[in-house]
Amino acid sequence: MHKLVVLYSKPADPDHFRDYYVTNHLPLVMNMPGLLAWRYSFDVAATKGEAPYFAVFEGDFADAAAMAAGRASPQGQRVAADVANYATGGAVIIHYPVQDGTG
Repeated sequence: MHKLVVLYSKPADPDHFRDYYVTNHLPLVMNMPGLLAWRYSFDVAATKGEAPYFAVFEGDFADAAAMAAGRASPQGQRVAADVANYATGGAVIIHYPVQDGTG
């Protein structure tokens, strides 16, 4: 599995961010080809001090190629272009292969 994570800094208008994200952005995300699962939270906390991020998104893809294809697709391009409509604080996008483990 390959994970895409988006870390959002605090926006100028948190209420607008939440409303726009749920009402407009997530429906675009759900149409991305190759996206197997997704999750998000507006309740980001740090174990110590103030959290550096306001919100987080996680998307699961089968592998890096599937993620790249999804992001390059017309739907993925719409998702990327839409970020400017709500993420006034900016966003950090990271991705990585997930290693399974057992305890």
